[in-house]
Amino acid sequence: MTDQSLHNSSENGLTILLVEDNPGDIRLIREAFETANVGAETTLHPISNGDDAVAFLTERTDDETRPFPDLALVDLNLPGRDGCAVLDAIRDDPRLRPLPVIILTSSADRDDIDRCYDAHANAYVTKPTAPDEFESLAASVGQFWFQQVQLPPVQ
Repeated sequence: MTDQSLHNSSENGLTILLVEDNPGDIRLIREAFETANVGAETTLHPISNGDDAVAFLTERTDDETRPFPDLALVDLNLPGRDGCAVLDAIRDDPRLRPLPVIILTSSADRDDIDRCYDAHANAYVTKPTAPDEFESLAASVGQFWFQQVQLPPVQ
């Protein structure tokens, strides 16, 4: 896989894999990224369970013509593999390892937070409780991950 195929935000806008099983949260997150000023067009690929998320990513590493996400937002409590197991699969595959992963969940449990950081999450964010707070979250994510952070080159 080439560096361009893994980090395609400069030419094709931002591509975010959203692994979330709650349709209401998917809608709120989609609307938040549509209205937040992240500096580029954002495309969300929502997937509702952990097993399908890992399959989606694996397909993209096997076929360089398919866009690879710039970032993954992963809920912790999912059908199939939970968010931490998705994160483990990403970090265990050298082709997927560079993908930044933010755990975005309603859990503020210290054990969940520790478990995700032990699995090498890039960040652990508790979901907002008010719908208008999702836009602020989207703007912060966009500004930090797509305008300020410099990611390591893909091997």
